[in-house]
Amino acid sequence: MNASIPVIADPKVTRHILSAFHLRASKRLGQNFLVDRGVVQGIVDAAELSPADTVLEIGPGIGTLTQGLAETGARVVAVELDKKLPAVLVETLKGYDNVTIVPGDILKLNISEILGLPNGSRFKVVANLPYYITTPILMTLLEQRLPIERLVTMVQKEVAVRMTARPGSKDYGALSVAVQYFTVPRMVMDVPPRSFLPAPEVTSAVIACHVQDVPTVQPVDEKLFFRLVRAAFGQRRKTLLNALTGAGLTKEMSRAGLTSAGIAENMRGEQLSLADFARLSDAVGSLERQEE
Repeated sequence: MNASIPVIADPKVTRHILSAFHLRASKRLGQNFLVDRGVVQGIVDAAELSPADTVLEIGPGIGTLTQGLAETGARVVAVELDKKLPAVLVETLKGYDNVTIVPGDILKLNISEILGLPNGSRFKVVANLPYYITTPILMTLLEQRLPIERLVTMVQKEVAVRMTARPGSKDYGALSVAVQYFTVPRMVMDVPPRSFLPAPEVTSAVIACHVQDVPTVQPVDEKLFFRLVRAAFGQRRKTLLNALTGAGLTKEMSRAGLTSAGIAENMRGEQLSLADFARLSDAVGSLERQEE
């Protein structure tokens, strides 16, 4: 760390910045400012950054995590939704010429355009996401098939547990399948409420996802695969035979698809692995094509 630049991940420094710029954490935007150097370093370490990397940071806030990322020498492109904060970031990060601040909504921006990477180049994503929008942002990034190499994010602990849950557990659901379809996720660390200012009411967790070149399973029809996954977990207490009607299947089609895939009618969605869902999707797809 450059000795002449104050460490933002410090309660006193954070309070000073908030006071100097007349800022308050926005409940509407789910803002909680990180004030724990150890957590910042844990996130940076999990991202495995080098000066050769480009990293997209979502939600830099006042620059706490951005500073840690910049210290690695990586090129950092930070996207901030709060219109008040880009001007603050210019000041808090003025010692770093490897940081670019982009005002805007990550869900509406052309990510490839703002990163300006040459063809064939990959990038990493690091984010301290507001809890209310965690899943939409993660899934948008993954579904766009962007050349992401690694995704490291801080989320609510219960969301991290769901992202890494295995078949058969109570936490396994549609989010588990979606994340594990595109990535290999691992839990990095728990983050207690005292690591933030103001302290949230819940424990957070850092999760690192290695994005795969090809999905974990490769169903013939990806849209059908996810339609069946959503239906299977839409009403968890229902057996698959009954739940699959939520995907627009008749009972007869559901029964035939399950039989063809070798899956018992009375099983429930949380009992199926990704491979099981892929097999079921392919079986249903084959039956639907025969009916055409």
